[in-house]
Amino acid sequence: MSKKFLTDVIVASTEMPAVAANRLAAEIIAAIKTQIIETGRFTLPDFGAFAVRETPKRTALNPRTGEKVQVKAGATVRFKVSPSLKEAVFAGVKKAKRKSAKG
Repeated sequence: MSKKFLTDVIVASTEMPAVAANRLAAEIIAAIKTQIIETGRFTLPDFGAFAVRETPKRTALNPRTGEKVQVKAGATVRFKVSPSLKEAVFAGVKKAKRKSAKG
């Protein structure tokens, strides 16, 4: 999903000018970022949840040289899909496979 996609959906559903819709899409994205930073989690019902997970300090291998390299501890944002979205996607994939098998 991109900011342009969000803008297009807003324009199509509200008949809002594109400039205002673009600003609204930017504000929505900023609000989501703020929520994740403040609470470490952001959930959209029937879609999924974004959660911050800490990554521990570790040793990795440089793929080019095979040398061991120390990697600092950090954090990453993970996404966990909701059960209802997972079901919908699975049903869509099964339907697409049936259509391609017929053709």
